[in-house]
Amino acid sequence: MATATIKRSARRISVKNAMREGIYVKMPQSDMVFFQLFADKMGWLVNSKQNLWDEYIKNSPKNVPLTDEDIMNEVKAVRYAKV
Repeated sequence: MATATIKRSARRISVKNAMREGIYVKMPQSDMVFFQLFADKMGWLVNSKQNLWDEYIKNSPKNVPLTDEDIMNEVKAVRYAKV
């Protein structure tokens, strides 16, 4: 990751030590190439929504030890729970 320094209000903040925040930006596909180049220059990580879903599915458990009855019991417990 590239390290940069931002001068803000006469104090210096290191980007390397700054807190990271995830955002979702919806933009035209034609602007994605420019945005990717800009993000690479800034040292940002860019993922599409499809990439995030693919990663989630790839890392999800494959053999979940639940029966259909277990799942329905949980659904009923949430649906009919007394609040």
